[in-house]
Amino acid sequence: MHAQIFQHVSFEGPGHIKTWLENKHARISTTRFYADEYPPDIEDVDLLILMGGPMSVNDTDTYPWLELEKAFIHAAIHAGKPVLGICLGAQLIASAMGSRIYPAPTKEIGWFPIVGNPASPLFRFSEAEQQLGQAEELTVLHWHGETFDIPPDATLLASTPECKNQAFLLNGKKVIGLQFHLETTPDSLDSLIEHCRDEIGNGPKRMSEEEMKRQSPAQYLSIHHEMERILDFLIS
Repeated sequence: MHAQIFQHVSFEGPGHIKTWLENKHARISTTRFYADEYPPDIEDVDLLILMGGPMSVNDTDTYPWLELEKAFIHAAIHAGKPVLGICLGAQLIASAMGSRIYPAPTKEIGWFPIVGNPASPLFRFSEAEQQLGQAEELTVLHWHGETFDIPPDATLLASTPECKNQAFLLNGKKVIGLQFHLETTPDSLDSLIEHCRDEIGNGPKRMSEEEMKRQSPAQYLSIHHEMERILDFLIS
């Protein structure tokens, strides 16, 4: 399997996704748009992974490569390639499929629960957790100030009260967009905080740096489990 990663800034890499890919003995290539690199031939890609970044999908004047990337994503989807988009990556999928990207009602920065769509094949928990009423919730790392409209031919997978459109699956496709970060590791969180510390502030959906770093190993295991389930779904 050849996995192609699109990276938009040096400090938002694949995190736990890289561990999953290595365990699958995948060939991993990265296109670093911030370093003026170009995507490969679509036919050479078996799995396309789109990482996050602090820019907006709408910042095409400042980052002209966004148009090139959206065109590649559109072509990859129509070629039947599995695609995963995270944060900016999810917004790029939505934009490539004709949906609006715009400021969210509030910034979400920190660890907060998402509520999964019961009809979704993803974000399902064990029978014991379902009996405790936790079947549809998962605490994840958020770091975004924009949101998107769900593409017309897509199913909503997860929401928060403040930002309804948190995740989607393109119907009939192995294409998923996640507004949040299941790939996060302690090291990748440290890097994100170091480079985007100016976005941290007071607010109902903004955690302090100390709060964000105060997560147990079990919390990381939880999101990594869901990340692996999604990746397994995409290549199944």
